[in-house]
Amino acid sequence: MKNIINWKLFFILLFTGLIVSFLVLPFSLELSGKSVDIFTPTVIIISILQSIVLLSVAIFVGLLLSKQVGFGVPVLQGLLEGKNQTQKLKQILKPAVGLGLLGGILVILLSLPFGNSITFLKAEISVATWKAFLASFYGGIGEEIYFRLFMLTLFVWITYKIRKTKDGHPTIFGIWLSIILTSIIFGLGHLGITGEITSITSVIIIRAVILNGVVSVIFSWLYWKKGLEAAMIAHFSTDIVLHIITPTIASLFI
Repeated sequence: MKNIINWKLFFILLFTGLIVSFLVLPFSLELSGKSVDIFTPTVIIISILQSIVLLSVAIFVGLLLSKQVGFGVPVLQGLLEGKNQTQKLKQILKPAVGLGLLGGILVILLSLPFGNSITFLKAEISVATWKAFLASFYGGIGEEIYFRLFMLTLFVWITYKIRKTKDGHPTIFGIWLSIILTSIIFGLGHLGITGEITSITSVIIIRAVILNGVVSVIFSWLYWKKGLEAAMIAHFSTDIVLHIITPTIASLFI
């Protein structure tokens, strides 16, 4: 049990995951129009315990299974082993930021045909920039722990157990099937906050799956090819485009 996973890495991810789980609250509260008064001491304690349990399970399973399918958290792992990771970080930074920014642009372009972009833009504009900035850390860290480290890894591991390559690796088909399934669930997972802005209809569901699914594919590919840190950086970059840059520009015209 002692060496089943890297426990230092586990606690680093758990600690940062807990922090970002609370950083997103000001954004979520303002976007939904709810009051901070809902956070009674009891609610706060329950929320903390719930976050600890969910994150612990997600991180433990993710780290355990990722070793078997060849995925991982290479930069942090290397740092914990005392290795200089400067060069590796430089190698993932440019593609991660670039693909993250591209993902944000794609979401904007793909949202136009749905015809309700103004509604969502007005909601984003109404939120203070500093709150949107803090929320971007949750997207980059929290959601990547749940959807990439845990969910995508789990799906890939399942397909790996069903069928593997001759040299004992997950099949390309299995990985892409896992990416698609994760992306659909990732899209559906955003309907909660979407429902605070507009009514949930079949069109809104399709919109959520397409827009979030596109960037989820990007984040998943980066996790597969370059590690969890690359997916986190890309996700953070996408959120900066969607929650800060776009609303700031749109506020000049709306």
